[in-house]
Amino acid sequence: MNIGEAATASGVSAKMIRYYEQAGLIAAPARTMSGYRVYSENDIHALRFVRRARDLGFTVEQIGELMQLWHDRSRASADVKRIALEHVKVLEAKRREIEDMAKALKHLAAHCHGDTRPDCPIIDDLAHGKAGEDPGASHLGRGFERLR
Repeated sequence: MNIGEAATASGVSAKMIRYYEQAGLIAAPARTMSGYRVYSENDIHALRFVRRARDLGFTVEQIGELMQLWHDRSRASADVKRIALEHVKVLEAKRREIEDMAKALKHLAAHCHGDTRPDCPIIDDLAHGKAGEDPGASHLGRGFERLR
């Protein structure tokens, strides 16, 4: 299969296939005499593995570890589980951060008149809030604490 056919079969774009090859997630495929990549069914299987891992939000480094474990028939499933559960912790922390951001924006939007006046607590907060600061701690976020 050429790269276009491999992309279609695996659900991974040709650009990402090249990237995964460069990153060492998939082995460099065989090449024709004219230099075109030729992908096998095993390559497609590996690309589907990578795509599914990316769909689950694993980093390239984690995918590399998981692929090594996948190819290691003497692996301990505990190693795979450890990687997955560490990733779950990261995802849950990101979810909490997103929920906090949504609460802050809802609070700011609730205090924005949304009319023709130029005053806007959303713009004011963006202009005067400090990076890394709790959104409820900014001078316009008074009362945000009650939303928690």
